[in-house]
Amino acid sequence: MRVSRGFDILRSVAAAPRAGMSATRLRLRQQAVELVRAEQLADAAYCYDIVGLDAPAADLLHARGETLHAPRLLPESGRLTALACAVCTLGPALETRIGTLFAERRASLAMALDALGNELLMAISRRAQDRMLVDARRRGLTMASELRAGDPGLALDAQASVLRLAQSELIGVRLAGGQLMHPLKSVSMVLGVGVGLPPVQWTRCDDCPHRAKCGAVSQPEPATP
Repeated sequence: MRVSRGFDILRSVAAAPRAGMSATRLRLRQQAVELVRAEQLADAAYCYDIVGLDAPAADLLHARGETLHAPRLLPESGRLTALACAVCTLGPALETRIGTLFAERRASLAMALDALGNELLMAISRRAQDRMLVDARRRGLTMASELRAGDPGLALDAQASVLRLAQSELIGVRLAGGQLMHPLKSVSMVLGVGVGLPPVQWTRCDDCPHRAKCGAVSQPEPATP
């Protein structure tokens, strides 16, 4: 189990080039960046655990008393031996500030702040995955194939199991009604871990109807030694 929080995720996201953005959107994004910085709206945190399977991998994966139906995680070769489960969050302050901006009829800045929050959350997710990959390598294992509850291949009602396996309560993330996480700016994920896992040829974005227009499309993750 690993917990990380209090790190500065804004700096790298704020400095990332924004090719193709209009001058108006760039101005609003910069205002959102300054707002996050001035009011300390991003309480970045993640937690994860690499949990060994209780039984050999099959369509139903059993780990630490939880059961996931995730046949897409089964590799074509190699051996799936564990699940890497993680939860990432920005904390509640940013979503609260978005609400106040809408109440103040500053909708354009509210939407820019919401979009920036999504960028920040994606950056936290990448950091967590990098950390899990390092951890898996130290154990002599490979890691591949990310799924999130609600993706094709992992039902939304798996959310509770993923949060329990990641021990999300350690960073203050819990399930609210309708399988939504609270704080809202939170994500969970589960990745396959094992011995000799091959590169995957799919991503969680493959079936998304907005794939063609999205600037954050996932790329297939190679299995790494």
